[in-house]
Amino acid sequence: MNDSPDDVDLEHAPETVLHVGGASPYDVVVGHHLADHLPEMVGDALRVAVICPEALEELVGEVADALVESHPDRDVTVLVVPDGEEAKTAEVANSCWEALGEEGFTRSDVVVTLGGGATTDLGGFVAASWLRGVRVVHVPTTLLAMVDAAVGGKTGINTEAGKNLVGAFHEPAGVICDLSLLETLPRDELVAGLGEVVKCGFIADPEILRLVETTDPDELVASSPVLRELVERAIRVKVDVVVADLRETGGADGHPGREALNYGHTLAHAIERAEDYGIRHGEAVAIGCVFVAELAHRAAGLPREVVDRHRATFARVGLPTTYAGAGFDELLATMRVDKKSRGAVLRFVVLDDVGRPTVLSGPSEEHLREAFAAISGAAS
Repeated sequence: MNDSPDDVDLEHAPETVLHVGGASPYDVVVGHHLADHLPEMVGDALRVAVICPEALEELVGEVADALVESHPDRDVTVLVVPDGEEAKTAEVANSCWEALGEEGFTRSDVVVTLGGGATTDLGGFVAASWLRGVRVVHVPTTLLAMVDAAVGGKTGINTEAGKNLVGAFHEPAGVICDLSLLETLPRDELVAGLGEVVKCGFIADPEILRLVETTDPDELVASSPVLRELVERAIRVKVDVVVADLRETGGADGHPGREALNYGHTLAHAIERAEDYGIRHGEAVAIGCVFVAELAHRAAGLPREVVDRHRATFARVGLPTTYAGAGFDELLATMRVDKKSRGAVLRFVVLDDVGRPTVLSGPSEEHLREAFAAISGAAS
């Protein structure tokens, strides 16, 4: 008897391989129980440094053992870093560089990141800067990292001035998105990851929005075929954009290129900093996307129904769509040092419609304040 879609055994379903082309091509493997792929991606490297957060110390032991078993002459060093954004500092990066130096890390050796988006950003930056670039393989353990940080080669750390202002473009040698790792992910963390997924729906793939709008949010779990499709679709969106514009120099025919992936991020990063990174990235992105939808409605005529769809879709999966923390003036000061700004001119990725991103340069402060009032509950 043929299995119906609901009866498919995802635990043993074939993995999906998404190829990322360009000057430094690599594969993103999506599926369940993909541990065997890590030794393949690491290859014959005799030294491997696995960077992981404190919360994953038990899992990293299994990873290190597997790497040694696949190559008995291999030396594996585990570098444990703080959890979350606390890892993304110059001090932590320096401690990793010092450890690589002590281990005699050469250009033929490999860094492996095991963790969420912050670990991926940090580990990618360490790999990009050590000897001006050594190979890195990402094993994201959160939904957010799978669809965002692990793919595309952006790396970075934070400074007092803002988030991700120091970094480098450094594409990985491979990415393993093992959905079985999401089985122990706290629900709030999985929901936060959906912020980046829904964002991809608005900027490029309306089918993502349809899937979210027609699926019971409680069914979006690690074993769900819908979640797997959402992950694969979000990664494809990012791959298509990155291949066309790796270094964020702009797209063709008026498309903002890689900047489109920053939809909602200008305000999101400002909120994260204002909250001392106490808010999850995907939560801040959801708020930021609603903000720029409100801004585009006022400044560029985005239809009200598209704005309302932002609120409804993010809220459906449990993400916030309002913010009543820091004030507008504080957030505006942070937004002015956003990476997309040019001199004194603020620039925002906005939509002309679903799937049609563009850049809005120099919106009036009146429109900015009105859009912020609409998400902060201060609108009249």
